[in-house]
Amino acid sequence: MCNASDIRMGDVLGLRQEINFLIIFYASKTMNFVQPNYITTKKKVLAIIYFFDKFRSYLINTKVIIYIDNTPIKYHLTKNDSKPRLVRCILLLQEFDVEVFIIKGT
Repeated sequence: MCNASDIRMGDVLGLRQEINFLIIFYASKTMNFVQPNYITTKKKVLAIIYFFDKFRSYLINTKVIIYIDNTPIKYHLTKNDSKPRLVRCILLLQEFDVEVFIIKGT
């Protein structure tokens, strides 16, 4: 799970065993003074990049499912022509077996 607010971003690495979700590790990071001014989609992409940088050793050769509460993320990750920052994220995700699910946020 990945999430980002106005000042922090957080990620949860977990393992799904049938219907149970076993949490392995939490990670969070405070944004620098420029990042809170980003739009919500960019903040969520930063949270995904931080997740893959932090947990790279756990995620190699496994199927990764990302649960996120922002619908445009799924569109941007499948779009062919994007801005350079988003292209870097797409290239990072291509080395993993990634599936993105949108959950309804409040």
